[in-house]
Amino acid sequence: MNEKIWLSPPHMGGKEEKYVEDVFASNWIAPIGPYVDQFEKMLANYNEVQHVAALSSGTAAIHLALIILGVQPGDEVICSSFTFAASANPIYYLGAHPVLVDSEPETWNMDPELLKKAIESRIRSGQKPKAIVLVYLYGMPAMIDEILDIAREYNIPVVEDAAEALGSTYKGRKLGSFGDIGVYSFNGNKIITTSGGGALVSEHGEYVEKAKYLSTQARDPALHYQHSQIGYNYRLSNVLAAIGCGQMEVLDDRVARRREIHRYYQEKLSSIQQIQFLPEPKDYFSNRWLTCITVQGNEGINLKICQNLQNENIEARPLWKPLHIQPSFKQATVFSNGVSEQLFDYGICLPSGTAMTEVQLERVVKAIRNALCSKRK
Repeated sequence: MNEKIWLSPPHMGGKEEKYVEDVFASNWIAPIGPYVDQFEKMLANYNEVQHVAALSSGTAAIHLALIILGVQPGDEVICSSFTFAASANPIYYLGAHPVLVDSEPETWNMDPELLKKAIESRIRSGQKPKAIVLVYLYGMPAMIDEILDIAREYNIPVVEDAAEALGSTYKGRKLGSFGDIGVYSFNGNKIITTSGGGALVSEHGEYVEKAKYLSTQARDPALHYQHSQIGYNYRLSNVLAAIGCGQMEVLDDRVARRREIHRYYQEKLSSIQQIQFLPEPKDYFSNRWLTCITVQGNEGINLKICQNLQNENIEARPLWKPLHIQPSFKQATVFSNGVSEQLFDYGICLPSGTAMTEVQLERVVKAIRNALCSKRK
């Protein structure tokens, strides 16, 4: 059996172990410490945002963002439907209700026309949405100008779920810096990792201070343990932040490599008429976290190809299953145009790890070609 090729495994840069050894030597084994401070500074400088809170996950960051923006039980929050469940789960944590908006075909992200329709519909029903969670799918920027114009028109704050989009830009500006609050993830499969971790960023200093307060069990400044409101254990540990500092040092290299891998697949597979790649429009710069394709053919052809790749010990997956057809979101209000369902039926995420070798890339391409040939027989 050939060596396993994973979809998006962690890739250490070299200094992470040294920094973790320093943490152990200094005994800063805690959810605070100098590496947390340093990691936050590095994130702030890289993304050109003023304020950063390093947290235990991207999900925790979305949860805190919604709390900070005043989401209460019974409120409605708009969210992209074509995404991982963690983008919308925190809406339910708060007893609020998700309003799911489908994608446009150009970037696969939230459709501005459907967003406007959703807002106007909910306002007519007497339920103006309290926030918009805008996801940047697979690192691709959304139609940000159009979406922010709509959000401002109706005075609805925007949370940018840039969990997959660290290093991506729109018109030269880093994703996560456009809305009221930005969110990143450093899960093990992301472009850089802290094993598990995330961050909340904002130009509003009071938002980030509130996030830091809530994420450390909302402990009031007193000698005894005083708590005036409910808090959470959401702060990133100093150990994991040390890993993050090492990863930040190689982030630009990781982005460049992901884009190289995307170009390789495009060069080797674009001649196959059945295969199409997600384009990168003018002024858009994607980190190409995962290279994604759609394959023309019978419905479910992507599942068959993924199975063929699995038989070759290659991990590939369909695109995200839209939330509005997930059992856990069956009660959600939905504004759909069918785009994300079609992408789910025909889309595939290809192995995109930055440590992939030329031999491994060749194996993936060969396996895809063989899978398509077998479907035609």
